[in-house]
Parts: sequence; C-alpha cells; structure tokens
Amino acid sequence: MIALRLPETIEKKLKELSAKTGKTKSFLAREAIIEYLENIKDYQIAVKRLQNPSRKIWSLEELELGRDLEG
Repeated sequence: MIALRLPETIEKKLKELSAKTGKTKSFLAREAIIEYLENIKDYQIAVKRLQNPSRKIWSLEELELGRDLEG
C-alpha cells in the first residue's frame, strides 16, 4: 500500500477525470503508475539494445519493403 500527496493542480485533474470516466481516483493513479513503469522498462530495453555494437539497423526503405528482417 502506498499513500502520497499530490499538488492541487494534479489532484484537480485527477478528480475531473474521475468524474468524467466514472473510474476512481485510485484506479486512475494505479493505471498511470503501471503505464509509467512499463514505459521505463521499455526505455531501458531500448538503451541496452542501442549499446549493443553488433545490433542490426534497418533503413526505412527496408522496413517499407517488408524484407525479411530476422536475418
């Protein structure tokens, strides 16, 4: 369980969104945190892949042509 204080502006936006969607503020906050954590994980994976010197980079043309990009 976690408790946190939000700035009034964020609290107001959260309350308004809750009223518009019918979702609880807790639900909305939980979903936002989950999405943020997933984004951070994806970012870390991307950085790790970019640091791999043997990575394969495809051009936009290759992607558009739908070439076999696995090999």
